[in-house]
Amino acid sequence: MKFRFKNINQISLKMKQNKPPRSTKNSETRLVYSSDGSHLKICIKCGEEPCECVTSKASSVTINPEKTTLKIKLEKNQRGGKLVTVIHELPHNPDYFEDLAKKLKNHCGTGGTFKAEAKPQIELQGDQREKVEAFLAKLNFKTKRSGG
Repeated sequence: MKFRFKNINQISLKMKQNKPPRSTKNSETRLVYSSDGSHLKICIKCGEEPCECVTSKASSVTINPEKTTLKIKLEKNQRGGKLVTVIHELPHNPDYFEDLAKKLKNHCGTGGTFKAEAKPQIELQGDQREKVEAFLAKLNFKTKRSGG
């Protein structure tokens, strides 16, 4: 089937008419690819536009260091025998903790990452517990060592 269009508005109108219905949480199908870019706006986790996830940026908690206790532990499991300092049980505020992870990495002079998954945590390479506690104390955070 061939179409001849006079302007771009006719093309976009025809594309909208041929577009399949938007998928919802309850449907068995999901959008795999779309050439118009609408697939980029749909949340990967919940499949909705706009995102309705509990962990969306709109639901971020404001961080008050005086009232926030950060737990620090040392992990060795599933890391090839290497030690990793983990700051876990963080309140949900990805932007704040990404910035904090960057500052901690610079302060400790080591590599690391912030993982904003179901349980957000900051990981730093090596045993950095003393340096991390001192740095977080300067920022008025309460810290607690957990694990063995």
